[in-house]
Amino acid sequence: MKTAPTKGQLLVQNTIVSFTRISQGDFISLTDIAKVKNPDEPKDVVKNWLRSRSTLDFLGLWEKINNPSFKGVEFDSFKNQMTTKP
Repeated sequence: MKTAPTKGQLLVQNTIVSFTRISQGDFISLTDIAKVKNPDEPKDVVKNWLRSRSTLDFLGLWEKINNPSFKGVEFDSFKNQMTTKP
C-alpha cells in the first residue's frame, strides 16, 4: 500500500528548509538551502553545485550503489566532459 507524501519544514541554522517524505525516503529542498548564499538567484547556486567534481563523484557513486542499470563508462565520459570545461 502506497502512502501519500508528507511535507514538512526543518529549521537548520536559522534557515527554514522544506522536505517531503515519500515512502521511506526524505527529500530536502536544495533551493531553500541555496537561498542562504543567494536569496535572489538560488538556481545559480544549485547549478554551480551540480557542476562541481565532488558532487558529480557523489552522484556517480550513489547511482552505482542504487541503480543496477547505471552505465558507469558513459557517466565517466560525461563527468570528465563536465569538469574539464572552462
